[in-house]
Amino acid sequence: MPSPAAQTPVAVSAHQVVYPTLLDALRSLLSIIVIAMFVLTFIIQPFRIPSESMERTLLVGDFLLVNKMTYSPPGHWPWALPYREIRRGDIIVFRFPLDPTDHVVKRVIGLPGDRIRLRDGVVYLNGQPQQEPYVSDESSYPDAFRDQFPAATYTDPGVETQWWLEMRRDVRNGELIVPPNSYFALGDNRNHSRDSRYWGFVPRENIVGRPILIYFSLRRPSTTDLAPLPDDKLGHDRDLLNTLLNFARWDRMFRVVR
Repeated sequence: MPSPAAQTPVAVSAHQVVYPTLLDALRSLLSIIVIAMFVLTFIIQPFRIPSESMERTLLVGDFLLVNKMTYSPPGHWPWALPYREIRRGDIIVFRFPLDPTDHVVKRVIGLPGDRIRLRDGVVYLNGQPQQEPYVSDESSYPDAFRDQFPAATYTDPGVETQWWLEMRRDVRNGELIVPPNSYFALGDNRNHSRDSRYWGFVPRENIVGRPILIYFSLRRPSTTDLAPLPDDKLGHDRDLLNTLLNFARWDRMFRVVR
């Protein structure tokens, strides 16, 4: 007959740690990878800003998270996902019409059917001058094609010849009419942006998504930055602490893109 001690169940400590097996760890890791791939493929995609065309909204060195679902068709669950139509003033990421392997970020100025023209750099939409607080008016050389758009002639080598020929058929009474399923997009740094004025409309099917967040920002120089004036101050630009603190724009992290 077993002793009473043998019949007593062994108490399990409430604080006992159970370590996962190698198979459990691999399963968890695989689940994380699958979820991350799904998110990056269908919902969110990271991008980095390489040029100054959207200053001061987006700076060279900004890293963006782009919502790829915003402008997708609503499908069967419109109540679950925030689909909506493209609006004037939206910042969009799209495949460059002249080279779909490249991605470009600009701001939507004109929707299908809108009438667009620029006079002295001011955007007129459907005959009305627009207030654009996001525009950065950095100085630049005079350019009649850029500032008096649409122009009958051009001398800027950055203008796509095919686009200029096609544009003429969409101009009515000095205004460019945006055709169906197309959008007119400009950079916020209006004097330093190669945008719809130079290469044409953005087709609806080329639009990838809408930037929602700056999650990191490397401190990178812009070609439009003014050179600092020389002074006699003793600096510590090359010491380790300053290098670690100044390599990024910490104040821009987790900033919502508007």
